[in-house]
Amino acid sequence: MSTTLATPSHELATIYRKINWRILSLLTLGYVLAYMDRVNIAFAKLQMQQDIGISEAVYGLAAGILFIGLMLFAVPSNLLLLKIGARKTFSRIMILWGLTSAAMLFVHDAYSFYVLRFLLGAFEAGYFPGVIFYLTYWYSEARTARAISFIMCAAALAGITAGPLSTWLMTHMTNIWILKGWQWMFLIESLPCIALGLIIFFYLEDTPAQAKWLSAGEKRRLNADLAQRHVVRPSYQRMHHVFKDKHFYAMALCYLSFLAGIYAVNFWMPTILREASSANSVSLTQIGLLSAIPYTVSIITMIVFGRTSDRYLERRWHTTLLMLISALGLCAMASNNLIIALISITITTAGLFTVSVVFWAMASDYLKGKLAAGSIAILDVIGLAGCFLSPVIIGWLKEVTGSLQMGLFIIAGLVLAGGLAIAVLGPTREHTASSSSL
Repeated sequence: MSTTLATPSHELATIYRKINWRILSLLTLGYVLAYMDRVNIAFAKLQMQQDIGISEAVYGLAAGILFIGLMLFAVPSNLLLLKIGARKTFSRIMILWGLTSAAMLFVHDAYSFYVLRFLLGAFEAGYFPGVIFYLTYWYSEARTARAISFIMCAAALAGITAGPLSTWLMTHMTNIWILKGWQWMFLIESLPCIALGLIIFFYLEDTPAQAKWLSAGEKRRLNADLAQRHVVRPSYQRMHHVFKDKHFYAMALCYLSFLAGIYAVNFWMPTILREASSANSVSLTQIGLLSAIPYTVSIITMIVFGRTSDRYLERRWHTTLLMLISALGLCAMASNNLIIALISITITTAGLFTVSVVFWAMASDYLKGKLAAGSIAILDVIGLAGCFLSPVIIGWLKEVTGSLQMGLFIIAGLVLAGGLAIAVLGPTREHTASSSSL
């Protein structure tokens, strides 16, 4: 590893601060809004389930069907990004998903629920893998995990915000005009997405070369720092070579499993907290406030582990250890004791959200060159299968057994398998270094 990457100069640090404020802040805010619009149905469920008459299985399928849309359109969206640029891609995504999220107020039965959740996923498809790829235009390997940690913190920040805001809107805006509280929640929380989509269209640059806020000298210094990142892996000269790489499969299983765990928390935490309280005595507002605790802890752990992962340029064992801890947390989440349930949810949430930071640093270190956009999108599609399966499995088993425990055990086993796959087959620093030296 070169001295430039390990100990950046004051000039380089100044350049990256500019990038953080101009680029990373917009992307982070966008992901806050995207994530909030994904998971706010977990809180809406506490009212709309009775209003429109849906079962636990219907809710689980609707929660998961969003990811079918994401899976189908993630790769085309990322490939389109290469042709039209990040500015148009991210702007189009945010405006369309904002409009679709607002349309959730028209849900009146299971079928309208399914259709709108699918469309939400279809329109949002490509945002996250597009952002991960787009960051490779702006950040060196030694700064990747820190940049990704801010994007991942956006998801945790959305969790902190979504609970109190959603439950407040549902409580205080019920039956204003002709709308229920959950309908107002969907409408109000969607409007910032549309506004930010317009801002991105006029404010974001596709590449550093277009950045008028960087001088010619700063652009040269940044390009020199980024040079090693854009070396093409010799085994990935064609897209089909991706499917011959055992390290890619290990990353795919890991990604699928920790996303399954994350969305087990996201979609069922309010239900778990309500069922764990004595005689369901916790109010909507209290559930919203309690749900912010795990995400608050996650922000701290993501920043800390993101920095240690960058400092030592170690990704694999960070990932493995966090996955094992998270699997244990999942096993205890459905406790009938509110304190134990909340502690278990916090451990699981912090562990899995922190995995996402280190994992994407590892993946973006390993997947390089012109094929990175496609291979990252394929990895994202495989992972999204976990997002779909998690709520569907848990919802169906809760309908059958009356408890979340069996479903959470299955997801915990999957998380454990993903952690072991990375321990055994995950790419190491040596794999990345050997490809960069060619």
